[in-house]
Amino acid sequence: MTTFVLVPGAGGQSWYWHRLVPELERRGHTAVAVDLPSGDETAGLDAYADAVADAVGDRGPVTVVAQSMGGLTAPLVCSRHPVEALVLVNAMVPRPGETGGEWWTATGQDRAQAEHWAGLGLPGEPDEESVFLHDVPADVLATGTDDLAQTMRPFEEPWPLAAWPDVPTRVLAGRDDRLFPLEFQRRVARERLGLDVEEVPGGHCVALSRPVELAEALTVAR
Repeated sequence: MTTFVLVPGAGGQSWYWHRLVPELERRGHTAVAVDLPSGDETAGLDAYADAVADAVGDRGPVTVVAQSMGGLTAPLVCSRHPVEALVLVNAMVPRPGETGGEWWTATGQDRAQAEHWAGLGLPGEPDEESVFLHDVPADVLATGTDDLAQTMRPFEEPWPLAAWPDVPTRVLAGRDDRLFPLEFQRRVARERLGLDVEEVPGGHCVALSRPVELAEALTVAR
């Protein structure tokens, strides 16, 4: 049995994982979905990592799963609690000293997204719904909240680690992600972690759109 600690992206709500948690539990695992202090103007990366460690409590070694912006936080948990694995899901991969704000330009995300959008042949400019939520069922979205406050504080702080933690790491990427296109994620994972990407079906918010497939990918024997 694995204890999965689920770290959300921008907006910091544990609700993001509400479809994945029962799928993991159905497979005999424990899942801890974390709420982050995303609306707190004083909360930086250390506060985010502390929130994850507090949610874990006295549980044994855990596997930390990070979505999107959660990639800035998940590695920091390794110095606060025993972590047996890190799993990035459509996640940011920071470099030492780089801020989350700098990451977008440093990785070439803007160009990658624009090229991907053009390749899809979609009209007009990308908007939030068509980029993030295009494959999330309407009835799922109806159970959520529009209150997704996210301060800029965590994006303004240099990433504090000297190197990526010496912890087994996997990179899962949604093949239909329109924010971090698949080939973009392949390049970033290779350049920054020396790792290959494992494809999963679904877009950027895969835990909402394809929870069964994501659970299968997370729990596959390795």
